[in-house]
Formats: sequence, C-alpha cells, structure tokens
Amino acid sequence: MVQGPPTIFDRRSVRRHRDRAAGRLAEYDFLLREVADRMGDCLLDIKRSFPLALDLGCHGGQVAEVLAGRGGIERLVQCDLSPAMLARATGPRLVADEEALPFADGRFDLILSVLSLHWVNDLPGCFSQIRRALKPDGLFLAALPGGGTLDELRQAMLAAEVSVLGGASPRISPFVDAHDAGALMQRAGFALPVVDTDRIVLSYTDPFAMMAELRGLGESNAVAERTRHFTPRAVIDAAAHNYHREHGDDDGRIPATFQIITLTGWAPHESQQKPLARGSGRTPLSDAL
Repeated sequence: MVQGPPTIFDRRSVRRHRDRAAGRLAEYDFLLREVADRMGDCLLDIKRSFPLALDLGCHGGQVAEVLAGRGGIERLVQCDLSPAMLARATGPRLVADEEALPFADGRFDLILSVLSLHWVNDLPGCFSQIRRALKPDGLFLAALPGGGTLDELRQAMLAAEVSVLGGASPRISPFVDAHDAGALMQRAGFALPVVDTDRIVLSYTDPFAMMAELRGLGESNAVAERTRHFTPRAVIDAAAHNYHREHGDDDGRIPATFQIITLTGWAPHESQQKPLARGSGRTPLSDAL
C-alpha cells in the first residue's frame, strides 16, 4: 500500500484562518507588501517579459498591487485557497488549492508565490505541479518563511509550557530549511535552481501585539497535531515574561525574526545553460590548487 504525504497542516483551518482575516487584512499586510516589493526587485533583474503569470496564494491581491506591472508581467491571474481573501483582489482570479492546481501543463510564463507555500503538506508534489504548469523556460519565483522564522516566540512558548505544564505541544509551524528547499527544487525537475535567504526583523511592544498581527494575516497555528483547547493564562504570562527577559531591548520592545527564503527555478528548456559532462574538464584540479 502506497502512503501519501504526511498531514502536517490542517488545510481546512488554514482556509478558515484566511477567511476570518480577509476583512481587516489591510491593517496587517506590511510583511506581505515588503516581501512582494523585494520580489519585484528580483524580477527587474531578469530582462524578459512574461505574457501570462500566476500569483499562487495571492491573499487579498497585495502582490498585484505592489508589482503593478513591474518585471515584465503583462497579464496576472490570481488564486487563493480562501474565497474571502480572493474577493478582496481585482482582475482575473479563481479559488484554487496549492496542493491540487487546476491548470493545464505548459500554461504560464511565470508563477510566483509570496508567503503562502509554507502551509502546503506535500511541498515536493506542489513544486512538481508548478513546474508542469510552466511553459518550457518559464520561471518559478517564490518567497516563504524559513527555519529561523519566529525563533524567539518558539523558544519563549516552549520554555513556558515546560515550566507550567511539564511538557510542550506544537505551537509554532515548522518551516522549511533553505538547503532542503533547494534540494526539493532539484527533485521537482527545475533547472538552474537558486536559493537566497534574507532576514526581516520586526519590532513590537509585546508578544500579544505580535500574535495579533499574525492572526490578522491569517497565520494562526494550523498544525494538525496542535492542542485544541484554550491555552492556560499561566502559560501565556510565562511566555510573555520569557520573551521580554531573553529578547527585549532597553525600551521594552521585542523583536520578531522572519527568515525569508527566496526560490528561483526554471522549467527545463534546451536553450538553457547546462553543466559540462562528467570527465570533460581539461585542467587538472592540482593545477588550480
């Protein structure tokens, strides 16, 4: 019997969280817009046009607004798991699940995604679907949170649960490692894969303001094995104390670190550069050394 990918995330909860956040998303979308702006700069470095592009996991259309035709995008289709989020966007759009893309092979010149793919259970399968939906020599460009994201909160919550409850539960989503993300790109068949990492550190008055912003983005905990009952007040207070003690500055503010992994890959095409065949080198390594 062949088993499918493990269920790490509750996708129905992901959709509900996004539906709930859609109405007030504009109050909390700074991080979305910041990462989208950086992605626009990446596109400017690629001197080509993209007649048809897809924004995969578009939230409320922030990427389309920030890019506004930058990077050679001529027509942008947007899709999201959440109907309520999608209703905030304008232009061509449809409800679609990143785990089951409804697009024909070889459809798009560019597929981009900003802070959405970290809720996908089968990331290798998702990457394979994206590659197939690209035209030959089409570009995939994605930004997603990496392994160092929200480490301060993770440490504070872990210590609080252990001290108050005597054990810990999954409170913070697991994030992909940059090296693993590159390996998954190669496994999915992308040519010329590139992985870049960057850090964005936001500042808050307290952990409650930070968690309110995460909820406002639709980023509440959707780990399948999460605890389903309310968190005891003693755990919350201990976590806030730990956060301030370990990470607070002289002004009483706390940082929240987001490691952003940017993935770039191309659907294979015969015109692309290829590595030399093994054994074809003419200069001995000893000469170079």
